[in-house]
Amino acid sequence: MASMKEKGEVNLTGVKQSKGVWLVKVPKYLAQQWDKATEKGEVGKITIEKKQGKTQAPRDHPFTMNSLGGQTMAVFSQGDKEEICLEGTVVHRAECRPVVTDNYMKLKKVQMKESLKPQRLSQQLERAITTVFKPVANHNFNVEYEKKKKSEGKMVRAERQVVLDMLFTAFEKHQYYNIKDLVDITKQPVTYLKEIMREIGTYNSKGVHKSTWELKAEYRHYQSPEEEDDEMQTA
Repeated sequence: MASMKEKGEVNLTGVKQSKGVWLVKVPKYLAQQWDKATEKGEVGKITIEKKQGKTQAPRDHPFTMNSLGGQTMAVFSQGDKEEICLEGTVVHRAECRPVVTDNYMKLKKVQMKESLKPQRLSQQLERAITTVFKPVANHNFNVEYEKKKKSEGKMVRAERQVVLDMLFTAFEKHQYYNIKDLVDITKQPVTYLKEIMREIGTYNSKGVHKSTWELKAEYRHYQSPEEEDDEMQTA
């Protein structure tokens, strides 16, 4: 049957040989000592005797018997191959309690101090650790963004008239400028500069001078070739 078992099934081959077991609740410190035992399996023995009709249990850890309350409980084990087997059914429930002695109170104080200790502690390193992964201080795209942001942040908006004077002076030298050149000349934020240029200039979206700005006709101190041709034809 065990060889035909599928994942999730329980091995019941030993159900007929299984014996009744006790389900005993023990103090945490006792369970920890059992868990540290070098040999797996039996970690100790307990002898319960009757004296003058009364049950006698260990003094340091007296037992309190409890009823099953009509419940059906079983004990299972898991082997190396993750096989789950039925070991037996619970026939008795008991609670193992410690006697409150000076030694027991000292143990509780130690446990309380241990529980109050922080789980994580910080410590100063004498030298840098090079065997662990080092995160990137800053990615390239973040560096470029911060550089651009920092550069624009240095450009404080000047008075509007001051900016207009710089623009008119620039357009006296050349008729066409792209926005990058105007930013370099005026040292003004690009959004602020475009706002002013929309009032005094015209953006060329096509043609020979595509992607450049020039002054509107009313702000020019020169005439465009088209305007000069019109005047010559009129004359």
